[in-house]
Amino acid sequence: MSIFTFHDLLTHNLTSRAEQTAVIDGERQVSYRELSDQVDALSTWLVEHNVNAGDRVGIYLRKSIEEVVATIAVARVGAVFVNINVQWKLSQLEYVINNCAIKTLIIDGRGARELRTSNVLSRLDNIIVKGSSSSHPKYTAWQDSLAKTSVIDRPVINTGLAALLYTSGSTGQPKGVMLSHLNLLEGARSVAKYLNNESSDRVLSVLPFSFDYGLSQLTTMFLVGGTIVLQPTFMPSEIVKTLVEKNVTGMPAVPPTWVQLAQYLQVQNIEFPRLRYLTNTGGKIPDNVLELLPDLFGQPEIFLMYGLTEAFRSTYLPPDMFNCKRGSIGRAIPNAGVYVVDHEKGVCGPGEQGELLHAGSLVSQGYWGNPEVTAEKFRVCHHLENVLGEQKVVYSGDLVRIDEDGYLWFVSRLDSMIKCSGFRISPTEVEDAVSASYMVTDVVSYGVEDRELGQVVHVAVTPRDSSDFNLDVLRRYCQKHMPSYMQPRTIHVWDGSMPRTSSGKLDRPLIIKLATDESAE
Repeated sequence: MSIFTFHDLLTHNLTSRAEQTAVIDGERQVSYRELSDQVDALSTWLVEHNVNAGDRVGIYLRKSIEEVVATIAVARVGAVFVNINVQWKLSQLEYVINNCAIKTLIIDGRGARELRTSNVLSRLDNIIVKGSSSSHPKYTAWQDSLAKTSVIDRPVINTGLAALLYTSGSTGQPKGVMLSHLNLLEGARSVAKYLNNESSDRVLSVLPFSFDYGLSQLTTMFLVGGTIVLQPTFMPSEIVKTLVEKNVTGMPAVPPTWVQLAQYLQVQNIEFPRLRYLTNTGGKIPDNVLELLPDLFGQPEIFLMYGLTEAFRSTYLPPDMFNCKRGSIGRAIPNAGVYVVDHEKGVCGPGEQGELLHAGSLVSQGYWGNPEVTAEKFRVCHHLENVLGEQKVVYSGDLVRIDEDGYLWFVSRLDSMIKCSGFRISPTEVEDAVSASYMVTDVVSYGVEDRELGQVVHVAVTPRDSSDFNLDVLRRYCQKHMPSYMQPRTIHVWDGSMPRTSSGKLDRPLIIKLATDESAE
């Protein structure tokens, strides 16, 4: 059958792969047929409770089969699924409910109990609760929502709004990125193509579905009829256990997870006979960790990727280029337009750097309820009019360099460049240099205002071994291996793990704020 909508990703598997395992959730698993039956039942409940096309439905559940069912069922009835990471607190949940006018919420028992004290409870019409909770007239138990099934005849078109993914920016509250069914399907087709995904694949799902990279594991597996293996914890020992026991073939993660896994596997002797590939996005893996990954994981294919929620996925580095272009974010993925533009000089050539711009069917529809910011981020680029005409592109805010072979290299966020003594310094370059000392794991670099030099470099670091860490030794290493203008004026030694965002990335704004506050004290 043809695949036009998010729900079609499930139903097209019912013809020839109905009994294949679709989702593994710990000791539980469901086939495509069993999953479809639950989706049909929940869709019936949603229609009977006046959830209409275009309505936003919040999903605030821990990673589970139920979250997968809820996500697909909402799309099935033409509504908009809004997956909210369970690491977000009640105040953040309230913000999302208010921001996009959610009227129906699917939540776990813990969240339902907290919701009893919230003012937003009065704004909700329907609440489905997975697990035990105190009773309330608006609450329906999860099992009761699956009580019956009827025929749903509600047309959905591929350009219709399918999802809102809330993403944090450098300032202000999170913004809801609007993704159509077409955005999600084209992203799945492109990613599955270059990863060579097949129905025999089992892909680990560590990252939340509220993160575009996490949602991509679901869409690519269902596109090819594979299996998604849910991994609710970020603990390296638990991830490794799942990789082995569930015969995982594909492992996606973000840099902090790769750093932790590399540390763990360096003192373990573990084989991964089924693991075919690794993927990374969400930032640059330190080079010393990149160097270790092939041997630690049994020489899998390694795909270094780049993307942003507003354009889903943008570039990747083919595995056969890993050794000669290690650290590059590669070239455009299939069916995506990627351009490097200097806003004064025009399109960049080899050796030049500029902002990365994105065009094509993967570009999202903008930000929910925020036309001003949408107009600023999504607009026509006059330097590309001879190629794209009046087609809008999304401005990434990322500075990249293009090399002599046409491969792209991340330089920095445009709004985070450090300017010291007339030099423009990339925080990523500083972080790479400090990481190369092998004395630290996580590193965050940033600029601090200085009366004489404009700015000076500060870094926050987590020691690799706190019992054997010597700050003076690290300082001497920096003096020896880094130019004077790049050397950290201050090194903040972090006690314990650095805070992370709900998608597992380092929470840079919070880390910088806490380190800055410490300096002020």
